[in-house]
Amino acid sequence: MWFAIFKALLSGVIIMAISEIGKRSSAFAALVASLPLISVMGMVWLWGETGDRSRLADHAEATFWYVLPSLPMFLLLPALLRSGVNFWLALALSCLLTTLLYLIMVWVLPRFGIRF
Repeated sequence: MWFAIFKALLSGVIIMAISEIGKRSSAFAALVASLPLISVMGMVWLWGETGDRSRLADHAEATFWYVLPSLPMFLLLPALLRSGVNFWLALALSCLLTTLLYLIMVWVLPRFGIRF
């Protein structure tokens, strides 16, 4: 139980740090946010808790595929904000795009033999 609390706190600290860094430098905060820190921590914890090579390999590969449909969100959101769209609406539309792309990916990739 304590380890779960530690993991949650550490993840929260990283998010808070990105937010605080962003107040001083958007570019540096974006760099920190783009680092796969949470993914790496998740893999380390998964390895430490299971030691299962196959599960970790599956996790890493699935993470790659799930990152791809999320990338367009980081282009749509700034475009909408710069065109004057309200933040919450822009965020909702960006999340909707990501959700649609996830659904398309989950439907298309198995047709190419990619399972996750």
